[in-house]
Amino acid sequence: MTFRYGVDRLNLDIVNGIANGSIKAELCQEALDKINKSRSNVEKMAASNKAIYGINTGFGPLCDTQISPAETHLLQKNLLITHAVGVGEPIAKPISKLMLITKVHALSQGFSGIRLEVVERMLKFIELDLIPVVPEQGSVGASGDLAPLSHLFLPLLGEGEFWQGDAMVPAAQALKEHGLEPLELHAKEGLALINGTQFILSHAITALTKMRYLLDLADLAGAMSIEGMQGSQSPFREELHQIRAFAGNIEVAARMRRFFKDSQNMAAHTDCDRVQDPYSLRCIPQVHGASRNAYNHLKELAEIEMNSVTDNPIVISEEEAISGGSFHGQPLAMVLDYASIAAAELGNISDRRCYLLLEGLHGLPRLLTKSGGLNSGMMIPQYTTAALVTENKSLCFPPSADSVPTSMGQEDHVSMGSISGRKLNQILGNLEKILAIELMYAAQAIEFRRPNTCSDIIEENFKVIRAKVAKLEEDRLLKPDIDAMIALVKSQAFTVN
Repeated sequence: MTFRYGVDRLNLDIVNGIANGSIKAELCQEALDKINKSRSNVEKMAASNKAIYGINTGFGPLCDTQISPAETHLLQKNLLITHAVGVGEPIAKPISKLMLITKVHALSQGFSGIRLEVVERMLKFIELDLIPVVPEQGSVGASGDLAPLSHLFLPLLGEGEFWQGDAMVPAAQALKEHGLEPLELHAKEGLALINGTQFILSHAITALTKMRYLLDLADLAGAMSIEGMQGSQSPFREELHQIRAFAGNIEVAARMRRFFKDSQNMAAHTDCDRVQDPYSLRCIPQVHGASRNAYNHLKELAEIEMNSVTDNPIVISEEEAISGGSFHGQPLAMVLDYASIAAAELGNISDRRCYLLLEGLHGLPRLLTKSGGLNSGMMIPQYTTAALVTENKSLCFPPSADSVPTSMGQEDHVSMGSISGRKLNQILGNLEKILAIELMYAAQAIEFRRPNTCSDIIEENFKVIRAKVAKLEEDRLLKPDIDAMIALVKSQAFTVN
């Protein structure tokens, strides 16, 4: 498959495929024509005496100051240099790469007025794995991600830094090593580069990719905990969920039924006298399903944004460029905050299942050890899940509910979506650790149901755990076990479908 920038439509799988090299991406003739036509329109407007924002005027509160053609190049250079004021640690290199890919696609649609030479240089960066270093803090999410995008494109000018393995090298040095000269930006190009939502979007893509697996893993962890508790299968009956037909709930209930298929352990207590299970077991379809619904909403909006033009102004003819607000991050900011709550809730209910497994109910020993007293068993890892759950709750404040005016009041309402995207990824990182501990607990609980066996898929995942973490017989240092479980989660070693 070859993806055509500016022509075909990106989705989550395609953008990740381009990023990891499994999908080839290129500029086709149709995209070349669109880029060149848009550039021709800008050049005609730049040569006119009519003030057109971003083409022959200053920016932000200086939009009423007209710039002469002779000063245009310096204006564009100054724009990148003055806006590159990000602080904090660099974002991960793969996120910077996603920013480049999604920006190329936006610029190639023929509404941004950028020269083909600039787009081709960005593609050369991707080809050579010259990925710019971008600080994580400094964007307010309108006028787009100004500071991060400025850092992303400083290397076009020979400024800023590239990643070289785990090290950072001056852009000028890396360009020289590859025989590339710095570029001089022309009218409108600086603004086309740094207006946009690619920082927010690339964090959303990263979160969606991770969250898709963690949603499935949360279902598996819940199913294994139910096997350990010998809980009921009734709450997952199809008839129950067809009459409250939320898509996420229906999907989770069906997955739970597959996890329990042909389980000897579940069949062994079909006629037990327990009436119902606690909510953290019984309401898995409702809670996990709600999180899936939030994920689906974020995915839908992120895929719209992947295929959108989000700079400003938008060039629509040789006479007109519309100055609007397509760079505003609110459409993604709000749904990123929604997804943060959804991810945090997966951890919240997982912690409750961990606690249940320690209580010594329904034939399980307290603290999941037969030698309680002298041994603390699995008591303390739940302290860690409790701490992580509370940390995630503190990260659920919605940045999109806040706004601080900038640019002398010209930008008087901003989205803060960059913070929303970063926080969602922090929450997902904590969720990986919480689910890792629940899976360790569930495997320990299943040991006490032997010789009963579980379904094939649960037995397969049980073996994955036991290959790294042995059954706890007597107290031992659990930190290596927890670290091993987290590594399994991060490497997506579990079969979740």
